Amino acid sequence: MPRKQKKALAYEAIRVLQELADVFDQRRQQLAGAAGLSDLQWRVLEEIADEEFMPSLFAKRRSQSPAGISRTLRQLLERELVRVSIGSVDARQRDYSLTARGKRVLDSLRAEREDAIRAVWMKLSEEELARFAATGAGLAVRLRGYAGERED
Repeated sequence: MPRKQKKALAYEAIRVLQELADVFDQRRQQLAGAAGLSDLQWRVLEEIADEEFMPSLFAKRRSQSPAGISRTLRQLLERELVRVSIGSVDARQRDYSLTARGKRVLDSLRAEREDAIRAVWMKLSEEELARFAATGAGLAVRLRGYAGERED
């Protein structure tokens, strides 16, 4: 394949990836909004549900300010979706957990997401899903590496 043609395909792939990311983000915002949450609030609830939530680490991984995450946690606490307690191992730490109400909201969001998976992703063949997953995983590794090189 001539270099010019391959470059055109690369640009088309990037365009499609950006469109997919935009639509995926739009759908996440729709789901979160239907539950009365922001996308960030939903992400924090998901992290808390995994029981290893550390606000500072979450902020760093998501390129968010610690103050922004604290504000989001306050909002979730005020809505009684999460509770906070003093850390059992280190009293300087805080342990966050979902309340019953928070679990119901997260379960509802997960059910909506499962509906979308059935309606969209399950229409693809196993081969298409495997190829997409492998290609996406490889791209993510290469992009992460490339971005990491540029930070140094």
